[in-house]
Amino acid sequence: MTVDSRRAFLGTALGAALALPASGASAVTGAAGASQAAQGCGSRRIPRSGLGMHLYTMRTALAADFAGTLARLAAMGYATVGVSGRHGRSAGEIRRLLDAVGLRAVLEHIGYDVLRGDGLPGALADLRTLGARWPVVPSLPRAMHTPAGFRAAAREFDRIGAASRAAGLGRLLFHNHGTDHEVVDGERLYDILLTETDPELVGFELDLYWAVKGGADPGALFLGHRHRFPAVHVKDMAADGGFADVGSGVLDFAAMFRTARAGGVRQWLVEHDRPADPFATALTSHRYLAALRY
Repeated sequence: MTVDSRRAFLGTALGAALALPASGASAVTGAAGASQAAQGCGSRRIPRSGLGMHLYTMRTALAADFAGTLARLAAMGYATVGVSGRHGRSAGEIRRLLDAVGLRAVLEHIGYDVLRGDGLPGALADLRTLGARWPVVPSLPRAMHTPAGFRAAAREFDRIGAASRAAGLGRLLFHNHGTDHEVVDGERLYDILLTETDPELVGFELDLYWAVKGGADPGALFLGHRHRFPAVHVKDMAADGGFADVGSGVLDFAAMFRTARAGGVRQWLVEHDRPADPFATALTSHRYLAALRY
């Protein structure tokens, strides 16, 4: 597909709201192409140990039946989870429920203000209890979406990442949304975090949907910032720019994942922000990713 034809497709399939630049176009394919990707042209596959579910997707089900929801995810074939909300349970309780069904927590989303404040030691202790490796900042306050704000966050991220490493855990990770890729006063905010944090202390959990919607090319990020992305949120995009079950939308995951090894990806966590039926989303998304070759 030529650059011009990609642009034409984006204009018709995703609409003006996305307005992706040519650099991000390679992350998008037609729905038919997405369905064919599982039969792909490569030989690599996502390792079972790296195929997980970000539990924000399952929040309504977890609120109704936490243990039963985890059991159903394990039965589908998921190996890992990203924790996002505890639903009134302690880290120890969640660990016991995960252990009971053979799931493993790999990370937890923790509020920025908690990690930068007095709650940091307790948050890191809870991560160890969960058996997880990475603390993740899920978002930054909107008021910080300036170059100065992101530079202040970068300094805090290094400090938090140093504390995490000292506690025997992994680097601090940052989870992106589309607005994190905005250009403000001539600077792309996400680039500030990429270039002004210590790679030994700070990494990134790249949300593929939000990266593409923000105009970024995940494959290029993996190549340009090697080993900075130990985890990704595998979230698909509908043709109208909304959310879709993985494999049913327009994102070309096979193309993205061909450079995932360079990016250091170890965990592929399914996410859907507003699933009509979270269990159906979990099942169809797992089936697609388990069959995917890239």
